[in-house]
Amino acid sequence: MVTRALLIGMAVVQRAAMLQKCGLPLVRMGLRQLHVSVSSASRSHHEVLVLGGGTGGITMSARMRWKVGAGRVAVVEPSEKHYYQPIWTLVGAGAKPLNMSGRPTASIIPSGVTWIKSRVQELDPDKNLVRTEDGKELTYRYLIVALGIELHYEKIKGLPEGFNFPRIGSNYSVNFVEKTWRALQDFEEGNAIFTFPNTPIKCAGAPQKIMYLAEHYFRKMGKRSKANIIYNTSLPVIFGVKKYADSLLEIVKARNINVNYRINLIEVRPDKQEAVFELLDSPGETKMFQYEMLHVTPPMGPPDVVQKSALADAGGWVDVDKENLQHKKYPNVFGIGDCTSLPTSKTAAAVAAQSAILSNTISMVMKNQKPIGKYDGYTSCPLVTSYNKCVLAEFDYEGQPLETFPFNQGKERRSMFHMKADVMPILYWHALLKGLWGGPAPLRKLMHLGTK
Repeated sequence: MVTRALLIGMAVVQRAAMLQKCGLPLVRMGLRQLHVSVSSASRSHHEVLVLGGGTGGITMSARMRWKVGAGRVAVVEPSEKHYYQPIWTLVGAGAKPLNMSGRPTASIIPSGVTWIKSRVQELDPDKNLVRTEDGKELTYRYLIVALGIELHYEKIKGLPEGFNFPRIGSNYSVNFVEKTWRALQDFEEGNAIFTFPNTPIKCAGAPQKIMYLAEHYFRKMGKRSKANIIYNTSLPVIFGVKKYADSLLEIVKARNINVNYRINLIEVRPDKQEAVFELLDSPGETKMFQYEMLHVTPPMGPPDVVQKSALADAGGWVDVDKENLQHKKYPNVFGIGDCTSLPTSKTAAAVAAQSAILSNTISMVMKNQKPIGKYDGYTSCPLVTSYNKCVLAEFDYEGQPLETFPFNQGKERRSMFHMKADVMPILYWHALLKGLWGGPAPLRKLMHLGTK
């Protein structure tokens, strides 16, 4: 009996050793659970590996799933929840609830795509290898980098701890967007200040969208005469595309909004309700503003893991070809969205247009052919100017309007507000993230009878 038990035990151990050697998971044998070692469980290979589960990552995961089949695509993303961030402008103004902006990440991972719930720690494109913070080593045939952009509130002295005080908020963070709405409600009299940092940012129109909404809110609540609305921007212009800048300048003049150019927030003193700005054209000089309400757009930058890798350009962004989104040095690596070096405004609309081009690029590369699709830099910024109006800015790399509809989108319109508030979220959840929406180019062609 003892000999038989020993033989069974030896067989179990031998089988476990064989499974471990092959990198296969162990199953329950008899009454005892045997476990795979960390080293054998931490390596996996994927035909297509996508880094980032934001807009670009999920969109490309869906498109690649169709292209290479189930079980051959994986996406690395640590977050339990995925947010439709463009709607936070309206959340910060009390026009939409925060809970409608998010869904469980598990619910938006495309069917047949493996979700690796971890954070990218290291990129080693020379070895086709990605390491995660929990010790996994992921190899790939094709890599898509969609790691987004990082917020740096900590680069402003007094933040982020200053958000623990009232009268200060930021629509760029799920943690602080509702504080914007509270600051609006609590406003009584004084300066309402809105900032734009001295770095690239995502959705470059958002810092002033909330300003227009605040102005409208103060009017509705009978507080406008007591409010001094100030837009402090690091830029030399109110918006980068002249057509829309002209429209916005008319709006700020009509609504008595004060705009200060080339001025950058460097410190917040929330206990005194003071904000300190550096004057960018006068090095060393600063100016302090008292505030009753402060909306902060934080400095932003490329993901740290990208900056430290061989994939980065001199600025730290994923160095891709501006027309086909293929990496300039590593032909099996591609980039999409906010983390890339693409010289266009970083928006979800840009990601949509990029996804169609990138899908075509990867198809051609998989066939050992030269990519022929060309991304023209299309991006869109729905500039919300009140609780019921919007200027729908659409433009290309050259800063030239690239409008979808056959009317002047430089004018404030109710129809464009409803497009922003009601139509675009549906398009996002049910088309873009499923790989079914590649931007409005076909619709634009139809609307303009085939002309650009």
